[in-house]
Amino acid sequence: MDLALLVDFGSTNTKLVLIDLEGEELIGTAQSGSTVTDNMMNGFRSALAKLLASPEVARRGISESAITRKLACSSAAGGLRMVAIGLVPQLTLEAARRAALGAGAKVVGSYAHELTGEDVKAIERGPCDAILLSGGTDGGNKDVALHNAAMLAESSIEAPFIVAANRVVSPECARILQQSGKVVELTENVLPGLETLNVEPARNAIRETFVRRIVKAKGLDKAEAYLGNILMPTPMASLKAAELLANGTDDEPGIGELMVVEVGGATTNVHSVATGKPTGQACLKGLPEPLAKRTVEGDLGIRYNAATIVELAGEKRVLGNISAHRNVLGDLGLGAFCEHLSSNVGFIPQDDRDFLVDVALAKTAAHIAVERHAGTLTEALTPSGHIFIQYGKDLTGLKTIIGTGGVFAFGRMPEEILKGGCYSHSEPMSLRPKEPTFYVDRRYILYAVGLLSDIAPSKALRIAKKHLQRLAAPVV
Repeated sequence: MDLALLVDFGSTNTKLVLIDLEGEELIGTAQSGSTVTDNMMNGFRSALAKLLASPEVARRGISESAITRKLACSSAAGGLRMVAIGLVPQLTLEAARRAALGAGAKVVGSYAHELTGEDVKAIERGPCDAILLSGGTDGGNKDVALHNAAMLAESSIEAPFIVAANRVVSPECARILQQSGKVVELTENVLPGLETLNVEPARNAIRETFVRRIVKAKGLDKAEAYLGNILMPTPMASLKAAELLANGTDDEPGIGELMVVEVGGATTNVHSVATGKPTGQACLKGLPEPLAKRTVEGDLGIRYNAATIVELAGEKRVLGNISAHRNVLGDLGLGAFCEHLSSNVGFIPQDDRDFLVDVALAKTAAHIAVERHAGTLTEALTPSGHIFIQYGKDLTGLKTIIGTGGVFAFGRMPEEILKGGCYSHSEPMSLRPKEPTFYVDRRYILYAVGLLSDIAPSKALRIAKKHLQRLAAPVV
């Protein structure tokens, strides 16, 4: 057997997947609490012991020494936290944000135009692992990127910089930062033209920066001594899995355009692999959309932000998601219960009531997150009459939604949660999927598929297609 151990060092749990690549078989999975403040290998060793002792692994007589490949990703200690800096908010700054998000980062700060002294102080105070500096299309504005480089060079910021600005001034920006002792990676402009998005070089540079420098800063170097390089941030592994599933390989077809909805305790992430071109008569406006797009909603985690979800949506709307089961809730005070969840982020549902609250929160989170991710229509009056203008992706025709995360792997009513991400006649201007098929990542293996996508893509794809669970046709 060619056994591959795939590891995700998460902020809450360290997750393991064991796969026989030769037989294209999922052998087993396990997880244990991450030991973020201690040696990360303690949590890993606990999870590995559970995996090897599990019946599905033990009956095969598999020992640790039989594992031939070890690949890992990480979102521990806050994951990869980045600041994006650009010129125009809707152009270079948005391109920089998309590059960072696609690389698996959580964007903790966004700054447009010329940085002020207060902006720089805010970046110095904030939790930041890397900074992406953009600004100006090629041959366009030069002054703002140079100004921002000079301001950042005088700062006390120790995080590495990725410079992806106007190609005319990017080398000078890098030189200014390097002269002040900053660590700099120079790459191609994220927006070389007003209608030309170029985020892949920046994504690759961010990934290399993560592997070379940030992993050590997170205390994962001990894990690397055992596993080899931490290849990428966990969200990037999930996005790579989505791309593989959608696009397929030369010898294994994909399943076509899709969306992945990942509901977690701290964030709700949405990945779409779709062109998103208008399906009606709308005129497309705004920055070009990447085929593979990721958005992160840091206010929609069903543990850390449970109370925030209720605040955003309102208690009536949240409870309306489980109206058919309200008798189970009794006299539950939702607000107080969600405050309890936010204060006890490791809470595990114990009874029907707890599971129903998770469903209600997760469905609300999915609704808001997909609404933010998908495109929108607006109506405009022209000399020729009324027209529709589309901003973002039209996902109404998308046929596949995949749910992943603990609430899908261990919770209940996954189809009800995923309905939250679908089109609604009450919100016709939101271009969410209309008639999708639902799948669930019951074994929590999408990150593992992403890790394997570089070394055995066809095998990884076939394993993913085998283990994604198709749900009954939804009524949305």
